[in-house]
Amino acid sequence: MAPRGDAPVRDSASRTLVLGVDGAHRVVQCGPNAEAVIGRAPGDLIGRPAAALVTEDAKADLEALLEAISQGQERTAVLPVRRGDGGTDDAVVTAQPMVGEVAGPAGALLFVRVALPPSERYQDPALMRRALMDDPLTRFGASLDLDQSARGLVDVIVPHYCTTASVLVLESLVAADEVHAESGSAVLRRIAVTSDDNDPRWTATFPVGEVLIYPEGTPYREVLDTARPVHLPHVSTQAAGDIAGKWRRGPAGTLLDGVSMVLLPLIARDTLLGFIACTRVPGFRRFDAYDVEIGMEFAARAAIVIDNARLFSRERATALALQRSLLPNRLTAPSSVEVRHRYLPGSKLVEVGGDWYESIALPGARAALIVGDVAGHGVRAAVTMGRLRTALHTLANLELPPADALHVMHELMIELGEQEPHFATCVYAVYDATTGSLEIASAGHLPPLLVGPDGTKEYLRVPPAPPLGVVGGAAIESREFAVEDGSVFVIYTDGLVENRGRDIDDGLDRLQAVFGEDTATRSMEDMAKATLAGVYADHHRDDIAVLISRLKRLPADRVASWTLPADPAAVRRARGFVRGKLDEWGLSELTYATELLASELITNAIRYATGGSDLRAAPPGIELRLLRERTLVCEVLDRSAALPRLRHASDDDENGRGLLVVSELTRRWGTRRTPTGKVVWCEQIIPGVDPEPEEPEAAWPGEAHHRE
Repeated sequence: MAPRGDAPVRDSASRTLVLGVDGAHRVVQCGPNAEAVIGRAPGDLIGRPAAALVTEDAKADLEALLEAISQGQERTAVLPVRRGDGGTDDAVVTAQPMVGEVAGPAGALLFVRVALPPSERYQDPALMRRALMDDPLTRFGASLDLDQSARGLVDVIVPHYCTTASVLVLESLVAADEVHAESGSAVLRRIAVTSDDNDPRWTATFPVGEVLIYPEGTPYREVLDTARPVHLPHVSTQAAGDIAGKWRRGPAGTLLDGVSMVLLPLIARDTLLGFIACTRVPGFRRFDAYDVEIGMEFAARAAIVIDNARLFSRERATALALQRSLLPNRLTAPSSVEVRHRYLPGSKLVEVGGDWYESIALPGARAALIVGDVAGHGVRAAVTMGRLRTALHTLANLELPPADALHVMHELMIELGEQEPHFATCVYAVYDATTGSLEIASAGHLPPLLVGPDGTKEYLRVPPAPPLGVVGGAAIESREFAVEDGSVFVIYTDGLVENRGRDIDDGLDRLQAVFGEDTATRSMEDMAKATLAGVYADHHRDDIAVLISRLKRLPADRVASWTLPADPAAVRRARGFVRGKLDEWGLSELTYATELLASELITNAIRYATGGSDLRAAPPGIELRLLRERTLVCEVLDRSAALPRLRHASDDDENGRGLLVVSELTRRWGTRRTPTGKVVWCEQIIPGVDPEPEEPEAAWPGEAHHRE
């Protein structure tokens, strides 16, 4: 059978008796409700010592309360009070000194608060309605968090309306999905449970977080099917056992035996969101029709709070998913290049602003290093940033030179500006780990910082150009720099070096000071953290994006190149070079495929360099290069600007199958133009080597701004 009501005093409705006590600790005044509170007439109390109110064991405690009055102190204690029928009740007794001329030297008031017996709780509908509808509803409705709102809801409804309560909502609501009208077979989740006596059996039998579907033939299924309150004035032993049997949850039958139950649907905007299950255990007044009416009034208001929390959760989840998808999930670079980043939005309300960063591993042991900044803040700037980042990522994979890529971006920004004015700054650098060269183009962006391995620091002078989307000004040009091994390359947005209280020159000096003579050996994480030192306390900062790269060439023994004449006989020589180098690298299992690939690419370069089939007319100087990185890359460089394309030859065609063979045998292949011609490359997976290894980075302050 369900536990009988024994709610603690602090959680129960109560009655209070006020007594006046003189300096001799005798009762001189008594409230008229003495008999209703402790079962004793006022005349039996007046003139008697106050200690007669309590049991023998508690007299000393009561005297201690009264003694504190002489020092002007108020004291409270829980003491056993004698009843007129010889029994006792635990009561909260407060001794309060009286103030004023009539108080005397030690006059006091005793407030004796006794809990109502279970049979008398929930008797006053006006008291119940006031307790449910006034301040508590405002208190728990102030939160937009779904779980917190549900916990506040059950803390209000217990103990003012029932002894136990639980809140169940549609699982789609918790998952921040769109909520549609659903039938009784809907999947629910219990998000809050409480009882006034803190009996652990309730939370064990009906656990918070449980996802469930209620079986047919139960009152829980009925409230979902009808979207109307279900009132069970008394749940008999048989009915409780029937519910437990259909639910296959035996302890539920014990807890529900003898209870009075009301299930209140939560309906907002004509949509059922869930329900509140309210029970009163045996010993308390059972629910009646008027209680159901009061409960539905409360549930209607509570449903609005739950719906607001649902809408907020859904929109926040949507916004975060959008914003986080706009930034790269991971940064890639050649194995010899280390990259770290930092990102902080300027606002706590959004996790992504208009700044972005990118590091993309390009074929041929090269890396595209990019940082950009869309003017403005918030979601609108973030959306524009996402469009630009996606476009620039595509251009990088097409292997356009930095200046050409930024020019295409400039045209895109002008097109976007026709709908809504926008402009952005961007710096785009490509590092070649085989030559140690760094090509940089900039559109209105701050100068990159290059720190040499010996600690020398220099802001690189890049040809100036207006921001992307700004018509007029100089054309975007690039400049190439020779970089020493171990140098650190830093690109950033203006939020790092400029704020309301600091000049940009001071910020540039501060950034330089972060890097010292130990740059070559200092960990990348330490340097990344140091760049953001002091910015977290600035609540008026702009968005900040920083990309730090330690640039090193590939070891010489991982690169091999040969210059071949434009002669068909060179194909045989190339196969020999490839075979010897792969044997040296211990990659003999790739020899056959790589020989075939090199033959096809060189033959293609000789045959189609002049647009005809006369091999003797091909321009001189074909270079074959092998790179052993995370993959095996084979490159053929020639002096023709004509780019080959993949086509499917007919059955009777004698040519046109070379690139199809290359495509089938490799992980990927591609082409890119160079100042003197073009490069055709292909990439094979090295057995036992992950071409894209996952390298988890250490957690850093602010990482939660854009990553789960």
